[in-house]
Amino acid sequence: MAGHPKEKVIPDEVHQNQILRELYLKELRTQKLYTQYHVNPLRKIHTVTRKPMSWHDNLEEPADARFLNLIHHAAQGPRKKYPETQTENQEVGWDLEPLVSVAPSSGNTRKHSSNINPERHDRRLNHFRVCSDITLYKA
Repeated sequence: MAGHPKEKVIPDEVHQNQILRELYLKELRTQKLYTQYHVNPLRKIHTVTRKPMSWHDNLEEPADARFLNLIHHAAQGPRKKYPETQTENQEVGWDLEPLVSVAPSSGNTRKHSSNINPERHDRRLNHFRVCSDITLYKA
């Protein structure tokens, strides 16, 4: 029902050599030699504790300032690294200033309640129903 199976053609040495040559040239084109290595800032670093009796672990080594700066820069948050957002998701919450300033009330004795809830008499944010079915029934 299907087509007749074709006989497998065995390539001769010239064709085999040409295939290997093309494969070798393709590998050379895509090969890249890395000579400078750096720490991936997106990956967490897991340290392993040292052995207490090991002599080479107890030697004091001078700190590499460039490496320490790289590690400290990678550990910072995005607001300290960049002057403006890098992705769309960073735009949410980037500016921490409230759009409407909240004045602390003098009669409020709680410390954090003025920071969380705006003033109740602020007409820009609070739109209370003065007259509804429930208030007319209870009155």
